[in-house]
Amino acid sequence: MKKIAILGSTGSIGTQALNVIEANPDLFEAYVITANNNVELLIQQARRFQPEMVVIANEQHYDAVQRALSNLPIKVYAGADALCDVVQDDNVDIVLASMVGFAGLRPTISAIKAKKIIALANKETLVVAGELINRLASEYQIPILPVDSEHSAIFQCLEPGNPIEKILLTASGGPFRHYSEEDLKSVTKAQALAHPTWNMGAKITIDSATMMNKGFEVIEAKWLFGVKPEQIQVVVHPQSVIHSMVQFEDGAVKAQLGVPDMRLPIQYAFSYPRRLHSDFDRLDFFSLKSLTFEKPDTKRFPCLQFAYDALQRGGNMPCIVNAANEIVNRAFIEDRISFTRIAEIIHKTMQHVPFSQESELDTYLLTDQEARAYAASLI
Repeated sequence: MKKIAILGSTGSIGTQALNVIEANPDLFEAYVITANNNVELLIQQARRFQPEMVVIANEQHYDAVQRALSNLPIKVYAGADALCDVVQDDNVDIVLASMVGFAGLRPTISAIKAKKIIALANKETLVVAGELINRLASEYQIPILPVDSEHSAIFQCLEPGNPIEKILLTASGGPFRHYSEEDLKSVTKAQALAHPTWNMGAKITIDSATMMNKGFEVIEAKWLFGVKPEQIQVVVHPQSVIHSMVQFEDGAVKAQLGVPDMRLPIQYAFSYPRRLHSDFDRLDFFSLKSLTFEKPDTKRFPCLQFAYDALQRGGNMPCIVNAANEIVNRAFIEDRISFTRIAEIIHKTMQHVPFSQESELDTYLLTDQEARAYAASLI
């Protein structure tokens, strides 16, 4: 029985992780669940799964959660520090880092230092602090198992002892891959949230529409698999059947295929190195009309290029990009800026915030604050 702490249990990944746990009650237990603001769903999950601990990150909601669960033997905590504390519990085996954004960094670091297996769905952790995270994971000898569908696919394709020549990171292209630059100026929030193949939370869906999500996955792939930026090639594959590929030194290419269902990479991270039986939908090759591939257009989707640029620059530049992106992503969702302003503000923030080559937590925390403040000033 593996006891799992789910950081962000009310989000898209968190809810699907609970589905996996529910389908395998003899193998997995939801030992800790957490949320930021979604009080009602967190309470429902707590009543259903009876975890040992519940954390509501927004302390203003503590009383409501505490009252609702007062008749159950569940410990209730609140605040960002509590997230860092609960992952250190001796009984926790795996920490699923599925919080969205920069907020997932400190709890993940805390879990690594407590020598917990990390199932990583919070890509911002490696985007912001990849060098630091890899250094800590090596120091504490902790595996980081990827949960993103693309990185799980790459992970499943690896061959120990055979170096990677190239990673082929697939992208759906989002809802606007055929839009002209002029068309992109007038797209709406509703259009951006209508992802053609994946069911994700609002933040990641908007990032997918701008292709910033794929840019972040490029950065994440560099740290997970120890490759250079030029070894990571983004391939637009609208059908989302091939989740990613690995090319080896002899030219052979291995791909991981499947239906777009995040429960598979979640379950694989939980059960690794075993594969468990599941009732997930199977891929029907006879129903596939075609599989197509395109080059990404970084002129229409400059956020992808920004990510490559940040990765090449190193230091705190990816942190700057992430902070600015979180600000403009929220502003677009709240109808305060246009779609094309997202990239404009990120680019200006990259040019303005002081660059640092340091890879320490304090540097990232300060950079995050400065970049957020500057990006917000441009809205």
